[in-house]
Amino acid sequence: MILGLILGIVIGVVLNALIIWIVGKLNLGLRVSGFGGAIMAAIIIAIVSWIVHWLLALVGITIGGGLIGAIVALIIAAVVLLISDRILSGLEVDGFVGAIIAAIAIAVGHWLIAFLLGALGMALA
Repeated sequence: MILGLILGIVIGVVLNALIIWIVGKLNLGLRVSGFGGAIMAAIIIAIVSWIVHWLLALVGITIGGGLIGAIVALIIAAVVLLISDRILSGLEVDGFVGAIIAAIAIAVGHWLIAFLLGALGMALA
């Protein structure tokens, strides 16, 4: 059970790093210093995202659904990228507009991976 959890975390970090690295290579709002930088960015982004969502929940703010929820989630993702840029020297985000573009590109990457895994009969946990 613990081994499965660890393996799931490692696979998640590697997949997220791959998406971040590709987004950086395509110059879609951010740059990373190699795949190692993308791995570090994936870890930092996950931690910062967890903290931001925890703080929002602590004060009773929920994202919700629909178009407004999607816009709020996009803005939160962009802010998470900007905060992560300040923490990690190997990650450069091109301002708020770049963070929005990168957040959209990363979300599309996540959707593609989930779609492909679903087509293969696998699922993301």
